[in-house]
Amino acid sequence: MLLTSSSYFIFLIAIFLLYWPLARFRAASLAVLLLANYFFYAKWGLFYLALIPAASFTDYLIGLGLGAAKDQWKRRALVAASVVMNLGILASFKYMPFFLSAWGGIAGEKPPAWHWTFPLGISFYCFQSLTYTIDLYRRDGKPVRSLLAHMTAVSFFPTTLSGPITRVLALAPQLEKEGKSLAPADGGRALYRIGLGLFKKFLIADYLAENLVNRVFDTPGLYTGTETLIGVYGYALQLYYDFSGYTDIAIGSALLLGLKLPENFNRPYQALNIAEFWRRWHISLSNWLRDYLYFSLPGLRSKWKVFTYINLFVTMLLGGLWHGANWTFVVWGALHGGALAIQHGWRAARGNPKPPQQFLRRLGPSLLTAHFVAFAWIWFRASSIENVLDVLGRLKSMTVAFDNISAGVVVVLGVALLGHFTPKTWGDWTAGRFAQAPFYAQAAVLAALVMVIEYLSMTGAAPFLYTQF
Repeated sequence: MLLTSSSYFIFLIAIFLLYWPLARFRAASLAVLLLANYFFYAKWGLFYLALIPAASFTDYLIGLGLGAAKDQWKRRALVAASVVMNLGILASFKYMPFFLSAWGGIAGEKPPAWHWTFPLGISFYCFQSLTYTIDLYRRDGKPVRSLLAHMTAVSFFPTTLSGPITRVLALAPQLEKEGKSLAPADGGRALYRIGLGLFKKFLIADYLAENLVNRVFDTPGLYTGTETLIGVYGYALQLYYDFSGYTDIAIGSALLLGLKLPENFNRPYQALNIAEFWRRWHISLSNWLRDYLYFSLPGLRSKWKVFTYINLFVTMLLGGLWHGANWTFVVWGALHGGALAIQHGWRAARGNPKPPQQFLRRLGPSLLTAHFVAFAWIWFRASSIENVLDVLGRLKSMTVAFDNISAGVVVVLGVALLGHFTPKTWGDWTAGRFAQAPFYAQAAVLAALVMVIEYLSMTGAAPFLYTQF
């Protein structure tokens, strides 16, 4: 059930109408959301109805044990059990074909077939679940006593497909809060975020994918160097609007239920360096990798500063593999890990200088960072190493022609750039005005948006790109 499908919005309306009349009864309202979560998983496969509840219940028990255990060895054993279980789920049901293929290549044998792959939502579920047990191990919070609240938080349906990765200890208290209500302004902001997400997905991301990006990457030999370069830029914008569009719909859906999810994007292509890019792009994943992987790696507290650079590289290498079981993602992670290590070393050598404030002094670093990110996206988008080399070969050809770049693509690229580089205050002002408008005006705007989407989107919605991760 895609978050852009009509069935999803029928489902969301049904949950909304069931949830709020029962909001005064904590157990009943939690039960509604938990059933909604499992129904959402079941629409993708009944296998999830066995896997997710069993894993969630196990982590709930581990959490209670971490809250009660005093001996450090017991606490380590409990958190290790949670890590092994969740990473085991991730390895078994997402990465096993990749591991077997790599082993077969080393051994020179044909890898055995593996049919137990269920990638949907597994990565995001496991990461969310691990935030709970690791936070408890670090004594950053107390165990969630309510089984319903824990199991609802760890499998909350708007975050199932592509996040944002929400920490259980941040979401569970919202679920357990007594006397919940939905303010009209919050309802308006929720509808605005959902409408904005639909606009980003249908009218920008999907249009660029169908009319430019997929064609360039699928058959790069048919395009000139300049057309391929525009296709690379187009993919950078497509990926941003696709993923941030999903995030908008997820945040809006949660807000309709009185729950606030973390923001996930902050105009990433305006970043002045690669570290700032990762503070603006997929923020919930960046924070997860920093807090639960980078700080857990050995050597950071030693006098040898080299471990800082090694751990940055390893963190991003594993982050690349998390995105997909393919060598292209490994290279993508290595590129970002190397860039982060170099940038960290450069800043340390210069005494951590303050970023420039003047526009012209910011322009150069911003363009350099954006072009590095766009170059790395080639590895992220390509289907294989050979596909990467084909795309790079067309870029290297330096051939110039624009016959395959339609006027519609130029307009959408312009709208995408304008939307990304307008001041954040403008978007906040627009959201506030929409939230304050009468309900019939809000309904009219959303109805007009749906009609525009129906008129301009002839091929239907493609799956969100990050659902494959």
